[in-house]
Amino acid sequence: MKILVTGGAGFIGSWLVEGLLEEGHSVTVVDSLSPQVHGAVPQLDLGWLRDGTVEFVRGDIRDHQLMDEVLGRVEAVVHLAAETGTGQSMYRIGHYYAVNQQATAELFEAIGTRHRHIRRVVLASSRSIYGEGAYRLGERTLVPQPRDAQRMKAGQFEPSGPGGEALELVPTPETVTPRPASVYAATKLANETLGRIFSDAYGVPVIALRFQNVYGERQSLQNPYTGILSIFSNRMRKNLPINIFEDGLESRDFVHVSDVVGAIGLALSRPLPGFHAINVGSGVPASVLDVAKSLREILASSSEFTVTGDFRAGDIRHCYADLGRARELLGFNPQVSLTEGLTRFCRWVETQPVLVDRSGKAMDELARLGLGSTEGGTPS
Repeated sequence: MKILVTGGAGFIGSWLVEGLLEEGHSVTVVDSLSPQVHGAVPQLDLGWLRDGTVEFVRGDIRDHQLMDEVLGRVEAVVHLAAETGTGQSMYRIGHYYAVNQQATAELFEAIGTRHRHIRRVVLASSRSIYGEGAYRLGERTLVPQPRDAQRMKAGQFEPSGPGGEALELVPTPETVTPRPASVYAATKLANETLGRIFSDAYGVPVIALRFQNVYGERQSLQNPYTGILSIFSNRMRKNLPINIFEDGLESRDFVHVSDVVGAIGLALSRPLPGFHAINVGSGVPASVLDVAKSLREILASSSEFTVTGDFRAGDIRHCYADLGRARELLGFNPQVSLTEGLTRFCRWVETQPVLVDRSGKAMDELARLGLGSTEGGTPS
């Protein structure tokens, strides 16, 4: 199959391209090589780029003429290109709307009105659309309201029920009502809605994959907006102190990039008609503090941790994926444990240059606008 991968030179995209080539597909990549992700002078050490086995187009997905030319040569699209900084999206609202939402709308318009030969679209969505993860209260599964700042200032970080009841954390299924808490999350949810309407109207299958916290080799170590593993590992390699928000027990579902690539491959190959939104994760929660401890051990760092009690408005407490739908529709089962994945990530990190830590600058910008803690924490 001839497949277009937008954002194909990025973290997930570069691994996906390798996997698609191994399966015998013909691949075209469109990527702007954003300086925030790739640096001012991109240095891409990718075999498929060196040997010319992939058609690589450096360009912006908002360039209508470029996209029309490329779409005319492919049969399926994996749309990964996006701005991904949750915090940054809160003050670059117009930019995130233009890159994430407007560009996706124009992609669907181009396919529906000018490129009806395209057989399938796989859309990168995000666990962030849920807001807080799912919890059980008695016989009910619910997503609680955003946490109260006054309770959090008092060190009460766990969400509670409508009447203040204690809640039991459960895997988050696709059926819960989304409560996006950032502009980034709102763009991802809007894209899913566009995908559903587009698929219903034009009969083109659209699979939206709701990625949990994706990590692994090749993730950007210089983008301060896209992940605690990059921030932590940069600081640990210099034995710098690590500040951790809340009490460190907030948890996420960390899924290795190789499992994400596997899920995308399944979404391309399974004969699923219509629109589907599907979780992609490990299905296992891990606390931020435990992940930090594992990184420190693997990297043999002497960094000291300070659990600050600081918090950011809009941050969630817990979320991990219910994989029932992924197993049923895609046959997806994650293969890489967190221990194995962190080890692979750290061994790769050790081969990379030690970069200047810019996470403080990112947090300062949020704090200046009243969007983040004025203390020196590390986002989760």
